[in-house]
Amino acid sequence: MAKFLAELLGCTLPEKGASPMFECRSQPHIGLRHVTKQRDKMPQTPPFPTMYGSNGYNKNLYKAKEEDYEGLYYHDNNLVSGSLEALIEHLVPTVSYYPDRTYIFTFLLSSRLFIHPYELMSKVCHLCVDQQRLTDPQADKARVRKIAPKILQLLTEWTETFPYDFRDERMMKSLKELTHRLSTGDELYRKAVQQMTQTLIRKLTTLSQYEEALAKINSSVTDRLTVLKTKPQSIQRDILTICSDPFTLAQQLTHIELERLSYIGPEEFIQALVQKDPLDNDKRCFSDHKKASNLEAYVEWFNRLSYLVATEICMPVKKKHRARVIEFFIDVARECFNIGNFNSLMAIITGMNMSPVSRLKKTWSKVKTAKFDILEHQMDPSSNFYNYRTALRGATQRSITAHSSREKIVIPFFSLLIKDIYFLNEGCASRLPNGRVNFEKFWELAKQVMEFMTWKKVECPFDRDRKILQYLLTAPVFSEDALYLASYESEGPENNMEKDRWKSLRCVCDLILQGC
Repeated sequence: MAKFLAELLGCTLPEKGASPMFECRSQPHIGLRHVTKQRDKMPQTPPFPTMYGSNGYNKNLYKAKEEDYEGLYYHDNNLVSGSLEALIEHLVPTVSYYPDRTYIFTFLLSSRLFIHPYELMSKVCHLCVDQQRLTDPQADKARVRKIAPKILQLLTEWTETFPYDFRDERMMKSLKELTHRLSTGDELYRKAVQQMTQTLIRKLTTLSQYEEALAKINSSVTDRLTVLKTKPQSIQRDILTICSDPFTLAQQLTHIELERLSYIGPEEFIQALVQKDPLDNDKRCFSDHKKASNLEAYVEWFNRLSYLVATEICMPVKKKHRARVIEFFIDVARECFNIGNFNSLMAIITGMNMSPVSRLKKTWSKVKTAKFDILEHQMDPSSNFYNYRTALRGATQRSITAHSSREKIVIPFFSLLIKDIYFLNEGCASRLPNGRVNFEKFWELAKQVMEFMTWKKVECPFDRDRKILQYLLTAPVFSEDALYLASYESEGPENNMEKDRWKSLRCVCDLILQGC
């Protein structure tokens, strides 16, 4: 994970002739505004008037003064800090209180910086049982009926928003024990528990199936170097034989992007950053837990698309064909921009800016680059990606007022999103000097992740083309060495350094073919 973050945080839009994007390099701070100044405050109470049905227990009875609630501290009616134990207690509903939905999401998301979800669940269960005396056989049944729907609502929100937490057997054990206490003797609550559990199991089953499918796709992808040397050029497939329409290809890329986004749990952004609670010298959180596998798989998709673009450009023998492929991908990138698919757009630009591609000067001389220059300007990294962020705000606003599914699509440049969250986490302490949890930081983290949650729920409105999707996901791509070899074969080395590298690569290639 440390290597993954180091590579990811070194990303920048490469100039022509640069190395691939996810190369580790030193970077200046991206200039995020200080989180405690000039920020739009996240409202503590969101507009969800019908969220909890007709029971009427969505009432945020938080205290406005710190002396009114021991361990929690407010400023301008916003929770700004507190002890971890007080924050946990604030999460647990009572007969007269239900926590604010924004608080629930924020705390469940960010608390994992300090405590493992299964430990949090254990504490929540203990508080529920202890406060409401659920172990007492003489407990007031009317009281249990009042508190049961609130506890079930909290558990439902947890299982629906953070289902991956429940891949842990310890989580499931605590969940079963608490829901058993709530549903005993009441058919209505028994059915509610059953429905919640079935929904959770379906989500976890779907996740497992998705991960198995990814594993199969990854196992079928091989390096294209041997293919290039053993298969006649005339019968090799390329992207133009699969799809010659830029808009169609952009649509299929959007399918892949939205599907992979949908499987990223919000907690993965935080778990990718988790190191150690500064007050805990003995353990590292989540060392026994797959922290961000879907997030990493999504970044790997970006890298694959970049290398696929470079492969498709370097593979053709004829200069005219290479120029045609470049112009095709420029048009695809423009369609991605129009759709709001900024991640595919950046991956395509990255692929075209890789050194083996950018050195093909004779090929580029045949390309009309005006449209490409405009796209590069839109994704220019200067001023902390100002142009891109402006375009992203425009796409977000369009999504909010959208009248069609297509207008709702917003697929951010993903590595920059992670980078923003990383620097927000690193630039602001999780604990204040007095030891209290810095909940203002939690609000800011939740704001960024919540926006992502909105984007990932969009259903792709375009028809699926299985042949194109299969090619995009499984077509073998060149490694970096194979890209250079193909590039030198297309347009010969221009200096002694390139000549020496070409000779070395040809020797390696010959040895590989002899081994075959």
